[in-house]
Formats: sequence, C-alpha cells, structure tokens
Amino acid sequence: MIDTVSTETGEGAERRVRLEVEDGIALLTLCRPDKLNGWSWESTRQLGLLADRIRFDPSVRAVLLRAEGRAFCAGIDVTAPGGAITGDSPAERTHNYYEGIRWVHERFAVLARLPQPVIAAVQGYCLGFGFELALMADIRIAADDAVFALPEAGLGVAVDAGGDLRIAREAGAGWAKFLALTGRRIDAATAERLNLVQLVVPPGLLEEASRELAAEIAANAPLAVQGIKRGIDAYADAALPAALDRVAMTAALTLTSEDSREGYRAKAARRPPHFRGA
Repeated sequence: MIDTVSTETGEGAERRVRLEVEDGIALLTLCRPDKLNGWSWESTRQLGLLADRIRFDPSVRAVLLRAEGRAFCAGIDVTAPGGAITGDSPAERTHNYYEGIRWVHERFAVLARLPQPVIAAVQGYCLGFGFELALMADIRIAADDAVFALPEAGLGVAVDAGGDLRIAREAGAGWAKFLALTGRRIDAATAERLNLVQLVVPPGLLEEASRELAAEIAANAPLAVQGIKRGIDAYADAALPAALDRVAMTAALTLTSEDSREGYRAKAARRPPHFRGA
C-alpha cells in the first residue's frame, strides 16, 4: 500500500505547500523551486490539509494557488521517498494503486470543491500533475512563458488526476484526446485560445495580475460568490465523479504494467520506449 507513514510524512516532513492569509486571500504556494515543484504523495497530503483549513476560515474570500521559481509544477517527483506501492501479488498491487489514486482524488476534491473561488497563477513548466492541479482551479492566469502538457501516455501511464476530463469540459473532447494521446506541449496563447487559461500576462506581471483578480473576487458578497461557484460546478461537473473512478482504475492498471516500467526506463536512458501493451 502507499507508504503514507514514511519519514517524509511525519512531523519533520519537508514543506511542499505553504499557506498564508492576507487581506481575505489565502495564498497557497508550491515551495520546492529547486525540484521545479515536483509533485508527490506528500504534496497531495499537505495540499488537502491546507485546503481544509481554508474551507473553515471565515476570513478567506478567495484562494490564490501559485508557485515559487521558474516552474509552476513540472510533474511527478520520481525521486520523492514514500512513493512505492507494494503488494504480494499483481492483483493486490493493482488494488492498492487503485485505492491510492482514489485517495489522491479525494484530497484534490477538497481543493476543487472549496466554497471560495480558486485562482491558479501559472508560470514556466506546467506538466502532468502540475497541469492537472492548475485545471482544478476555477480561473487560471498564465505568464506568457508558461508551457502546458500531459505527457503520461508516452510514459505508459494514465492521466491519473482527471486533467484530461477537465480539458474535455473546458475545450471539448477532441482537444482533450489530442493533448492527452499525443503528449504535445502547448504555449500560454494556445491554452488561452482553448479556454484552458482565462488571461495571459507577461511573467513580471503575473503576481500583480493574479492578486488583483483575487482581490476583485474577494471584495464581492461571499454568499453570492460561493453560490455562483457551486451552481456552475454542479452543471459543469455533473459526470465527473463516475469518470474519475474509471480514471483511478485505468491509472492502477497502467501504473502496475510492464509498459510503465519501460516508459520510465526509456525516459531515464533518453531513448524511445518499446511498448508491448502488457
């Protein structure tokens, strides 16, 4: 099962997400710039805990999700401890991955379903899990140097946090398949054209623009703002829970496959992968 009680997740765990509250705005900051804010099980745990704090803080009117350094999040941190999934048989290992991915979905839902609107400010690389995380925000602002991609299929694994589903919701099923099946990277201007980003600004203005938008929302009536968010989400996400369960099973099967091992080996060796469908 997931090693959620490793040394990484104890009292001495390295902080991966920082929370500050200023003038009615909760600032959630990915704070491992030396690792390009690479994501891990521990990042997910910390994000869920901080989102729970925000939910019950009456002073918070809006949330700004941002990142330190030159990348928003470059994807999974494969070097993070506590990431191994174990099992005495292939079936048990697949089951444990399935439960682990469902746990991730539950933690992310705490963020996505916050009563307060969430704004993501994206710069640099926004890849894999990073792209999926940004897509959980209600509104996205990108610096014009931002790069987005879902490279998972090239590694032999599923898009496991529902990013492809959210692209289908925002840009249509064709674009979701195009991006998820090819792994192609798109720039901020293309992301804006596809409705995946609502505003593009120069890198030097990202912080200012995202704070101004958060403050503009925070100044409005909280009951109205939260009701509007709930109503839109109820319409837009009507089919999401059942689809996410399928995602969790696909992720479990692919993460335990020989193809995923080959995909990561090939990436490390900088060679084309040789997938067998097994």
